[in-house]
Amino acid sequence: MLSFFRKNLLRPYLYFKGISNPTLNRLFLSHKKNPRRTFIIGVGTLLALFFFYTVFMSPPEDFPVGDMATIEKGGTLSQITQEFKKAHIIRSSYLFKVFVVLFRGDRGVFAGDYFLEKPISVFTLALRVTSDDQRFTPITIIVPEGFTIFDIANLFEERFSKFDRERFLSLAPEGYLFPDTYLFLSTVRAEEVIAVMRENFYKKTESLGSLIASSTSPLEDIVSMASILEKEARTIETRRIIAGILWKRLSIDMPLQVDVSFEYINGKNSYELTTDDLAIDSPYNSYKYKGLPPTPISNPGLSALTAALTPIKTPYLYFLSDRRGVMHYARNFEEHKENRALYLD
Repeated sequence: MLSFFRKNLLRPYLYFKGISNPTLNRLFLSHKKNPRRTFIIGVGTLLALFFFYTVFMSPPEDFPVGDMATIEKGGTLSQITQEFKKAHIIRSSYLFKVFVVLFRGDRGVFAGDYFLEKPISVFTLALRVTSDDQRFTPITIIVPEGFTIFDIANLFEERFSKFDRERFLSLAPEGYLFPDTYLFLSTVRAEEVIAVMRENFYKKTESLGSLIASSTSPLEDIVSMASILEKEARTIETRRIIAGILWKRLSIDMPLQVDVSFEYINGKNSYELTTDDLAIDSPYNSYKYKGLPPTPISNPGLSALTAALTPIKTPYLYFLSDRRGVMHYARNFEEHKENRALYLD
C-alpha cells in the first residue's frame, strides 16, 4: 500500500509542485527508514484535500438542480459571484474568482444562461462560464390537438421554470398555435414558443392552400369553425357532417348552439351544463349570440381544419353525442328532442 501511495499519489503531486525526480528520490530515500511517517503524511494530505474540497469547492447541499445560473451582460465578476453565492450555486466566492481569473484572465466570463443539470463544483462552474458552456438539452413537449392557449400555458409552465405564463396568454393567438411535438431549450421565452408554433401552423396548412383559396369563408372563420369541430367530434367523417350542419346554421342566421363553447367559458361539458349556464352573458355563449365566437375556442389540428373546409351536406340541422360518443342527427327540433330522450335523458 505504501509503495502504491508513493507511485500514484505522492510522486505526481510533488512533480506538479516542480520537484525534480532526483529530489523525489532523495525524499523517498529519507523516508525509507520511517515508512510510518510517510504514511501519516500521505493520509494527512488526503484528509486535508478532502476537507478543502468539501468545505470550499464542492457544490452546496441545496444546490439548485434544474435551474439556471444567469450572467447578465455588463455585470462585474464581484456582482456575478455575489449572485451565485446568494443562489447557493457556490460555497466559496474567493475560489470562484480565482478560478475565473486563472481560466480566462481579464476577459472574465461569458454572459448567458447556464443550465444546472446536476450539482457541480466551483471549479467546474468557473470552467463552464469562462468557456461559454451553457449545456442545454432540448426538452420534448407534446401539445395535443384541441388544447387552448390556457392549456398550453399550463403545460409550458410545468416544464419550463422560467416560462412567463401571463405574458404568453397576453400575446398568444388562439387557434393559430399548431398542436404538434416540439423541442425547446429550457430557457425558452413566451415569444419564442408563440413564434415557433404559429410558424408551424402556416407550414402545416400549406397542404390545404387550394381549399383555403377556394373557400368562400375567410381563414379566421375557417379556424374558428375547426376549433369547434376539434371539440365536438373525433373522426374526420363525423367532423365533416357536423361542419355541414354548423355552416348551414350560420347561413340561415340560426345560433350555433354548441355546448363545447362553454368549456371555453366555464370549463363545463355537455353533461354538466345547467339552464343558468345557458344564460351566461358571454360572447362565447353560442346559444345567446349568433355567429361564430369572437375567437377560436381551441387550437385545431389538420383533421379539424380539413373538415371545416370540406363539409358534407345533409338534411340534418341538429346533432348530439351520446355517452358512448356515438353521434345522432335530426332534421328538425322535434326529432332532436326525441334523440335527447332516447340517448341522453
